[in-house]
Amino acid sequence: MRNLFNYIDRSSPIHRLTGASKLVCLLLWSFAAMSTYDTRFLAALFILSVILFAVSKIGLSDVSFMLGFTAIFMILNNVLVFVLAPQHGVAIYGTRHVLWNGPGNYQLTMEQLFYHLNLILKYLSTIPVVLLFVCTTNPSEFAASLNRLGVKYSIAYAVSLALRYIPDIQREYHEISQAQQARGIEMSRKQTLLKRLKSASAILVPLILSSMDRIQTISNAMELRGFGKKKKRTWYMGRPFTPADIAAMLFCVLLLIIALRLNVLNGSRFWSPFQ
Repeated sequence: MRNLFNYIDRSSPIHRLTGASKLVCLLLWSFAAMSTYDTRFLAALFILSVILFAVSKIGLSDVSFMLGFTAIFMILNNVLVFVLAPQHGVAIYGTRHVLWNGPGNYQLTMEQLFYHLNLILKYLSTIPVVLLFVCTTNPSEFAASLNRLGVKYSIAYAVSLALRYIPDIQREYHEISQAQQARGIEMSRKQTLLKRLKSASAILVPLILSSMDRIQTISNAMELRGFGKKKKRTWYMGRPFTPADIAAMLFCVLLLIIALRLNVLNGSRFWSPFQ
């Protein structure tokens, strides 16, 4: 089964960071990437994210499904941007270098291509870090981190349960799919995409019913143990900050400061190589 969106236990410096520090780093990194369209800075963030992936020992095969899904979404986003606003790059950078004259307003310009490059770099600089955070953070520790940052512990625990349940859904879907195929329902690539989708929809009903049964069991167990009665709780997976955590957060703060400083130096969020 392909990994969808769950914790992968490895021995690496990224895994040894506390969940709270990784969450803070993720937020700071995302703010830095979203606050600027400076191509040089976004390219540097992308290179750093690749290095972090190598350090975490998370392989591309471990997150191939999510990377493929993100690539499809990224392509669709760029296509729609060009279809709806083919001259948006010209309006942003204030120059026009035409590469191809199309019908009407659909002229392919260097400015528009450069704007699409920045959009792609935004995806490449943020999505790997999000995947890295999810794949290297234990759900229980993540809940403790959220509570430590001020989130109500019942909400933090609900998020933890949701993350824990993702691999269970994967496993149940795979088991139900095999059971359906054993009964003669063809779901292989020999069938057309429409028939495969129709066959896959037959899995949803038993999957939903089994999920509802599991939810009922968990809610009963939590209610019997008095969950939510107290305003505070302790966490078995909670850990104090280490020097490595503090260094990581300070580094991400520095990235955000650099991004904001570049906006001031460039005069806007956009860096233009055409002027």
